[in-house]
Amino acid sequence: MRHLAALPKAHLHVHLEGAMRPATLAELAAEAGVPVPQVRGFGTFGAFAEMYVAACAVLTSEASLRRLVDEVVADAALAGAVWVEPATYIPQHRELLGPDEHVLEVILDELVHAGTRHGIGTGLLIAADRTLDPADAVAQARLAVRHAADGVVSFGLHNDETGFPPEPFAEAFDIALAGGLLSAPHAGELEGPASVVGALEALGAHRIQHGVRAVEDPDLVVRLAAADVCLDVCPSSNVLLGVFPSIADHPLPDLLAAGVSCSLNADDPLLFGPGLLEEYVLCRDEMGLTDCDLAAIARSSIRASGAPDALKARADNAVDLWMAADAEDAVA
Repeated sequence: MRHLAALPKAHLHVHLEGAMRPATLAELAAEAGVPVPQVRGFGTFGAFAEMYVAACAVLTSEASLRRLVDEVVADAALAGAVWVEPATYIPQHRELLGPDEHVLEVILDELVHAGTRHGIGTGLLIAADRTLDPADAVAQARLAVRHAADGVVSFGLHNDETGFPPEPFAEAFDIALAGGLLSAPHAGELEGPASVVGALEALGAHRIQHGVRAVEDPDLVVRLAAADVCLDVCPSSNVLLGVFPSIADHPLPDLLAAGVSCSLNADDPLLFGPGLLEEYVLCRDEMGLTDCDLAAIARSSIRASGAPDALKARADNAVDLWMAADAEDAVA
């Protein structure tokens, strides 16, 4: 089998704070004088969200934030990523780290330096919180657009989908799209196909974070394939949050067979366990995806990213080389 770490790929659905290393969490908690947050054992999105907020509480200084960014980029590079596009909702750091503009500038500065250190491309997805007034999303969209030349490449919509459809956030996404950002909202995870339709029609989605419950509507699957909208899929996260009962029941193979572009991602490895490379291994070993399938996923991730065209072209050629390798002489 070919080395999956050598397969060039992009990491497009990873929450910055949720990708903190467990050891870093413990060290930063000790430095901040707070208990180490319990980040395992949840079974609902609400419990997960509470633990995510608790993990954010250990980011109490610019140095801790820079450390987080650097390690997230380093981990992506170790997994074979040529591009990483972490996501964050900036206002969650106001109390401990200061104004939104300052926090964003620190993250963007460190992304550039970390990308250089670890040899990969970096961009940032700025998220809005769908459980808040849409006016907050408008403010975040304007912040994101102001920094589009500094490394912000995409705009998202996070938090619990249940009872919070995409449509009220159309104004924010209009601003983001007009500013040249990719639209990459969460939809089709905790809510069904209607949320995916809303993301397409109201938010102009280029990518959909999750989107897997689109499989419940065959016509929608055809629409996604025809529009070449990429679903940023996270199998382990879906199973651990009860969206699907097991990896064997996950619809990723069906979506690929229907011609839907999909990327493979870790979502929140601090909370769910597997990182980017482990998700690829899982899909080969337990889902039965072939190297050809995984190469197609990697190509989709690169093509749907906010990476520069030159990086995309180099990475696509590198996927060709990976596929040309003699699989008989390679191992996972």
